Formats: sequence, C-alpha cells, structure tokens
Amino acid sequence: MPEYKSRDQKRKFYDGKEWKHKRKEIKARDNYECQECKRQGKVSIDTNEYSKRAKRKKIQLVVDHIKELEEYPELALEDDNLETLCVNCHNKKHGRYFRNGFIRKENKWAHDEKW
Repeated sequence: MPEYKSRDQKRKFYDGKEWKHKRKEIKARDNYECQECKRQGKVSIDTNEYSKRAKRKKIQLVVDHIKELEEYPELALEDDNLETLCVNCHNKKHGRYFRNGFIRKENKWAHDEKW
C-alpha cells in the first residue's frame, strides 16, 4: 500500500495518469457541480474562464477526498470517497478561509526533512 505522507509522495500521486483520469470521471459523475453547494441549495458549476496571469483555464472545481488521502491511502481512487467541490468550499473544508477574508494556513510541510 503506497503512503501519501510527504509532499513529494502526494505530488507524485496528483500528477499521475490514474488520478487525472479519475478526476475527470468524478467531475462528469457529479455533473460538473459542487456537491457541497448543491447540498446547501446553491449552484456552483465549472466554467471556461481563462486566467491571463496563470496562462491557463481558471480552476473552478476540484475533486476532493472525503476521507483524507494521507490517513486513508487505500481509498485514494475509490469513487465513494471522492466528490467535486468548488474552490471556495474546498478551501473552507480545509480551514483556508476565515469569515470575510483569506488567511494563510500554516504549511504543514514546512518542517519536513529536505534531502
């Protein structure tokens, strides 16, 4: 069973073909809608807006692990453990927002050993 504890291990997983394919599958399954917004009676969908600064399509939706990848690596690609969320709901879930503004969450990898 692979582990996803370090930043490099997670990066390798998220950059892999299996994850990219699964992410497309889950977004299609969820009709390209944020599932948390849907539960709250709101609609948040994917768009094709382009970011000139980033020189790519703006990320509106992400596929989130309901049970965290780090703690449940065996569920990494399980459909039942994945759902589509908008960036705002994803940030709220992970504590990256506070009331009216953005706060920086401490980088949990900051103290990792560097090889």
